[in-house]
Amino acid sequence: MPFLPSINDIRKDAVKMGITFALALSSGWLFFQVNMPAPYLMGSLFGVWLAGGLVRPIQPYLGVARWFHVPVILGLSVMIGATFGQDLFQEAVLWWKSLCVMMVTTFIVCIAGYQLLTRWRGYEKRLAFFCSLPGGQAEALILARQLVDKDYVVALFHLVRVTIVFVSTPLMLAFIQGGDAVALSNLRLADMPRMFDLSLDQMGLFIFLALAGLSLALILRFPLPYLLGPMSLSILFHLMGWADLPRVNEFVILAQLAIGGAIGARLAQVPFQEVLGYLNDGFVNALLIMSLYLVATFFMAKLDGFNFLEVWLAFVPGGLYEVTLLALIFGFDVAFVAFHH
Repeated sequence: MPFLPSINDIRKDAVKMGITFALALSSGWLFFQVNMPAPYLMGSLFGVWLAGGLVRPIQPYLGVARWFHVPVILGLSVMIGATFGQDLFQEAVLWWKSLCVMMVTTFIVCIAGYQLLTRWRGYEKRLAFFCSLPGGQAEALILARQLVDKDYVVALFHLVRVTIVFVSTPLMLAFIQGGDAVALSNLRLADMPRMFDLSLDQMGLFIFLALAGLSLALILRFPLPYLLGPMSLSILFHLMGWADLPRVNEFVILAQLAIGGAIGARLAQVPFQEVLGYLNDGFVNALLIMSLYLVATFFMAKLDGFNFLEVWLAFVPGGLYEVTLLALIFGFDVAFVAFHH
């Protein structure tokens, strides 16, 4: 396989990852304790970034090896596919209006963000495209890491957007419904099934979908085979009812640490003044994206009598898992929210 390393590379990478994951895990745990949204992703990114920026001698010892990152991508792809259930098509028929509005809005959002960054700020075209995507952080970063040089810029844009979403949306929900949405969502994350709660059959199926999906993607020459192969096979198995895999607590945390730690290590090597400019652009871009989705939410709520907050959770450009947890906490239709995301 192209990502297999030599023994010497493994030794060097092990030292880097030991330091990186120690920083990432400790900072992620602190973020979790203070009920930050996406604590292990945000915590690992900020923790590794700040440590590398403040203690410059450790910069060469920070990073997440490619050979470790690839298996994380494979597992994450399987879990993305696991969100597609057998009742998907029946429910999609009932939600066709909101789905159409969401897709049209997403198309407009991508164009508006792209034009803003290329015409107003002079961004390179591919970089502007990935920064304007209203998709999940992990998926966008996986694509960006392979197709653009400055993947840390994409990470910053998505981090700013998701942070705004998770500061504003729980406050909006709490104002109307009551309760602390972020704190409760983190408690739900802590209660996810553990690795040892899975049966041997489930563990075997998880590994099979990852490896078989990758093999098929390589044979069929899929673009982005590490992502699309396992995800496509996982979607097929879950739609057919051959699999029913849950999110695994430890793997979700590991994925956040690996992605956040890798981006944080890259950010530590970038001058702060450059990062600050990208943060400002990311803030403006996030406000543009959320404003357009807010207009679409008002339109959909008036058009068909949908619950405004339920549609907002379905449309808001945050992470799939975190937004569906908020829907569960506040008693909304989780399937409706999850399917739109």
